[in-house]
Parts: sequence; structure tokens; C-alpha cells
Amino acid sequence: MILQHKGINLFYTDTGKGPTIVLLHGFLESTTMWAPLVPHFSQRNRVICIDLLGHGQTACLGYVHTMEEMADAVATILHHLKIRRSIFIGHSMGGYVALAFAEAYPDAIKGLCLLNSTARGDSNEKRNNRDKAIKIVKQNHKSFIRIAIADLFRPKNRSIFSKELREIKKEALKTPLQGIIAALEGMKIRKDREVLLHFSPYKKMMILGKKDPVLAYPKILDQVANTEVSVVELPDGHMSHIENFKETLDALKSFVKSCN
Repeated sequence: MILQHKGINLFYTDTGKGPTIVLLHGFLESTTMWAPLVPHFSQRNRVICIDLLGHGQTACLGYVHTMEEMADAVATILHHLKIRRSIFIGHSMGGYVALAFAEAYPDAIKGLCLLNSTARGDSNEKRNNRDKAIKIVKQNHKSFIRIAIADLFRPKNRSIFSKELREIKKEALKTPLQGIIAALEGMKIRKDREVLLHFSPYKKMMILGKKDPVLAYPKILDQVANTEVSVVELPDGHMSHIENFKETLDALKSFVKSCN
């Protein structure tokens, strides 16, 4: 479905009935990443999947898409649908957007799950890497996408999930150049929201890959120390919903049930 927001098209899907789950995809992904999971949730829940700014079928809003602007777009859709409270599940960048939404609209959150994501802002090293990535993207964004997607998987899984890898690359290659750069710029300047893990009243969960090539696993564990955040540790990479599908699905189902 398409909704107008600040002069651009926002794309979302709306499936099932019951308490609402909002699924937010990661960088270079789209609503299509959730296709294997939606049927499992839509039997008992209303499931909203949203293409974030500059991704999938949602247009670009500017040359920098901050996490706050992405969260604002999410709020526009939920307001249009008259949905007051939801369980949020965000993969990677989608987790950053979910955190920005939770900070802006705390009363709209029933539960928050960070799937291969972090509440911390970028380190100086990570910001420098984003700048390098932007330069590479401007030179050859297709080459950047092919390498970036492969690097999300644990090395041994790249051949095991070669079919899925091809499909993800195919979908990622649809991402416009402006959308790629705007997201990188937005992630680079995002706020540190670790405080939400400590002081927010709703249920929280993190699903982590021990061999995640993107996020430093020990540092993620460090940020949930002395919190009530439930942590699910999986053996593989950044794409837990593919590399460890059953375990991820089971964890998410259990989390959703605990929030309802």
C-alpha cells in the first residue's frame, strides 16, 4: 500500500488481525526480507512491514535520511492506520529507527526487539568507515552492494545460503544511489540510545549473532549488562533471520507472546 508523506510515496504492507507488530528492515533491505516470517505472525497478529526512506518502494526524502526522519515516516503510517501501540522488531538499521521511534513516541511501544542491531551510536572508526563507504558508493554502487551483502553473512554460510544471497543482492540492487548514501549519512550521525535499554518500561529483547561481521558481539553484550533486556545468542552472522531462521522465529514468537 502507498501513503503520501511530505510529498513522497511511503510503501507498507498490512497483514492479519490482532495486536500489532511493526517490522523494520535493515540497510539495503526492504519489506521483502520479512516474507518468510509474516505468515507465522499474521495468524494471531496484525503485521505492518514498512519500506524505510530510500529503500524498496519508498522514495527518497533528501540527501540525508536521519533515523528520526525515518521514524517520523513510520509514525505517519501508524497514525494513518489508527494504530496506537505496537511491538517493534527492527533488523540492523531498522533497529536504529525503532529506537528513534521509541524515544519520540514511548507510549506507542509495547515491546522492542533489536535483531542484529545496537543501541549505541557509531564510534569514530565506524563513522570514518561510513565516509569511505560513501566514496565507494559514488564510484560504483553496484559493486559496493554486492560486497556489502556478502559481508553480512558468516563466511562459511555464504555458500550454504548462496540462493538467498543472490535474492538479497537482487533486491538490494534496486536501492537508488541517493537512498544508499542518505542512509549511510543518517546512520553515521545517529544518536546513542543505550539509555532506552536501561530505563524504558516496555519489554526489550536483543537477538545477536556471535559471528556477526558487522557488530562486535562482546560490545553488544556489554550494553545490556545490568538491564532487563532479554538476550538471545545465536552462532552465526548478521542475518539471523536467514542463518538461524528457526531459532530466530522461535525467539520472536516467544517475545511477541510475552508482550501481548
